[in-house]
Amino acid sequence: MGITSDKFARLAALKPTRTFPQKPPDLQMPSEDDSISRLLGGGIARNHYGGHLAIRNWFSTPEFAPPSPVALDLLAQSRDIQLARRSRAALEDPEKWLFLDTETTGLAGGTGTYAFLVGLAWWDAGGLQVEQLFLRDFSEEHSLLYELAARLAERPVLVTFNGKSFDWPLLENRFTMTRVIRIPQLAAHLDLLHPARALWRLRLGSVRLIELERHVLNATCLGWHREDDIASALIPQFYFDYLRGASPQPLAAVVKHNQMDLRGLAALSGKINHMLENAADGGSSFESLDLFGLSRFLQRRGKRDWAHAACSQALDLGLPDEFRPQATRELAQMARQRGEVARAAALWHELVAHPRDAVLACEQLAIHYERREKSPARALEFVELALKKIRQQVAGSRDPYLSARIIRQEQKLVCRRDRLRHRITKDHAATRAPLLAHSAAASGSRQRSR
Repeated sequence: MGITSDKFARLAALKPTRTFPQKPPDLQMPSEDDSISRLLGGGIARNHYGGHLAIRNWFSTPEFAPPSPVALDLLAQSRDIQLARRSRAALEDPEKWLFLDTETTGLAGGTGTYAFLVGLAWWDAGGLQVEQLFLRDFSEEHSLLYELAARLAERPVLVTFNGKSFDWPLLENRFTMTRVIRIPQLAAHLDLLHPARALWRLRLGSVRLIELERHVLNATCLGWHREDDIASALIPQFYFDYLRGASPQPLAAVVKHNQMDLRGLAALSGKINHMLENAADGGSSFESLDLFGLSRFLQRRGKRDWAHAACSQALDLGLPDEFRPQATRELAQMARQRGEVARAAALWHELVAHPRDAVLACEQLAIHYERREKSPARALEFVELALKKIRQQVAGSRDPYLSARIIRQEQKLVCRRDRLRHRITKDHAATRAPLLAHSAAASGSRQRSR
C-alpha cells in the first residue's frame, strides 16, 4: 500500500503547477438557411440553454507585452487598501486578463437594453485571440450569458474602456434578469478610460478610443485602419432593422467595429503600460503635454518625485502657452514640498505677471520673503502688489460667487499687510534706538513676571 501511494505521489508531482484556461468548445457549422451566421463567418456555440453565434479570429497585432510592476502598482491603486492589494495580485497574471467590449440596443442602459454583441479577447501565442458572441435573436441571451460567465470564470480580470460605467453594469443587469445565471465574480476590473483621460486629454481633448488609435497608438503601423468604420450611434438601428427582416449586411460592419475596439483596447493597455513603466525617468520620447498629463496622474497617486521630474521635463520641452502657467504653478508647489524653496520662488516669480495666477504667486512670494529670507519689507511689496491685482479682479468681475471668494482672499492679505507693517515699524524703531527698545522690552518682561 505504501509503495502504491508513493508511486501516485510521484505521478502527482509531474502535474503542471499552473492551471491553464480550457479551450473554448468547438463550434457547429451553421445551416444553409442561416444567412447571418454565414455572413459574419461564425459558428454555432451550444450549451444547455440553447445556442448563439460565435465568431473567432486570432491576430498577430497588437503583440503581447508583459505588464511592468510599476504600471500595475499605479493602476491598481484604490482608496480601499485591501481592494488595491487584491487587484494588484490579480493583475500580475496577464493570462487571466479578458478584454471586453459590447454593442447594445441602446446607449441609455436600463432593463430594456440588450448586449446583442459581446466582444472578448485575450492574449494567446504572442497575439490576440478574439471571440465575439452574437444574438441572432433575443431568445439566445441565456446561452450567450452562460458562455460569457464561463469565460470570466477562466479569466476573471476584466479590462474595458468605460466598462465600469456602462458595459459591466449593463451585463450585471442582464445576468440578474435571467434569474438563473449568477453574476460572475471579478478578481479585478481595469477600466482604461480613466488613465487614458489623465494621460492624453490635455493634448487630444477627446479620448474616444478611435482618437487614441489615430493619435497615440498609430493603428496603421499596427496593421489596421478604420477608414470604412461606422458611427456608434447607428449600431442599434442596424440590429433592429435586422430583427425586422431587413438585410443583415450592415451587421458585418458592426462586428468589424467591435473587433477593432477590442484590438485597440489591447494595444492601449500596452501603451499605458509603456508610459507608466518609464514614468520614473520622465520619458524623454513623450510629447510635452503627455508628460504634463503623466505628472498630474503620478501626483494624484503619491509619486511626487516622479511627478516633479515629468512636469519639469514637460516645461523644458515647451508647453503651449495655455498650459505653461498651470504647469509652472504645479511645479512650484511640488518644489516647495520637496524643500527646494529657491527653485519654488523662481517659479513663482515667473507667474507674477500672469493675470490668473498673479495673486497666488505674490502671496507665495510674500511668505517666502517673510519666513525664508527674513525680509518683511520685500514681503510687504508682494502683498501690496497682490492687493492691487485682486482689486482689479473684483472691479472687472460680474460673478457674485467669484467676488465673494476674492473678498475673503483680500481680507487675508490685508491682515498679512497690517502685520508686516507693524513688524517693519517695530524693527525700524529698534534700529534707531536699540537701548530704548531693549529697556522697553526688559520693562515689559518684568511687568509680565509680576
